Amino acid sequence: MQEILQSLETDDYRFLVGIAEGPLTPARGLRRHLEAFEDSGGAAGRDALCRSLEHEIRYLGSSDIAYALRKALGKTPGVAFSAIVRDVANVLKVPVRRLGTDREQLCELVEDYVTREFSRRSRQEQQELLESLGIGRQRAAAFLKRSAGVFALPVLVQAFGTLVVDGLIKTMLFGLIAQILGRQLSARLFAFLFSRLPWWAGWISPAAWTVAIGWTALDIQGPARRKTIPIVLYLGLCCMRREAEASPGPEPAYELPEADSA
Repeated sequence: MQEILQSLETDDYRFLVGIAEGPLTPARGLRRHLEAFEDSGGAAGRDALCRSLEHEIRYLGSSDIAYALRKALGKTPGVAFSAIVRDVANVLKVPVRRLGTDREQLCELVEDYVTREFSRRSRQEQQELLESLGIGRQRAAAFLKRSAGVFALPVLVQAFGTLVVDGLIKTMLFGLIAQILGRQLSARLFAFLFSRLPWWAGWISPAAWTVAIGWTALDIQGPARRKTIPIVLYLGLCCMRREAEASPGPEPAYELPEADSA
């Protein structure tokens, strides 16, 4: 988990602290560590902030009773990060691999959730979202007709290129996060991401945002999951961002003939 946290940008930390803070957590030092890191930008400040973030995330993933018991017994308080990822996957009804690094599990969770949710939608809803991401009506209809309900990410990348697929993933995940956190808090937290980190802003339009929020219907039990789910999904997006930044660039999209419309 520390390897993932250490690779984040300052605004990522702001976003995560904004989610984690609440009426029960303001005294745990997150904001103080964030402000210290913003002032210094040094390795020591980043280390302290990342340790504090990990502590808070693992605390949120554990019940108060279990947390206190482990602490009293001299064990590391808070559940393992892998257990939190599995819990989030369980709530979202997405299978998660038992082996693999934290980064690999997070990327797989995000990808599987997006492709499953896109596959579950009606042809009209799929068409609407693709059009909101800038895909022409005839081209989107031709893809949906030919796909026969198969929407694995490699298929989507071949059809539309990595930029559009990145947009689909980000739009649907931000829509889910916004539905869980509430639109007011989400708008405040997202505002600086879109203005400061260009990767987040690419291929996210107000039309797509509206569609994605309308798709979300989760019955989340417990206030802690209203924090752990957005945190885990956001970290998954950060892992995908790192992979995208390390790649040589987007592959050209396969052009579907405009004539083959549904």
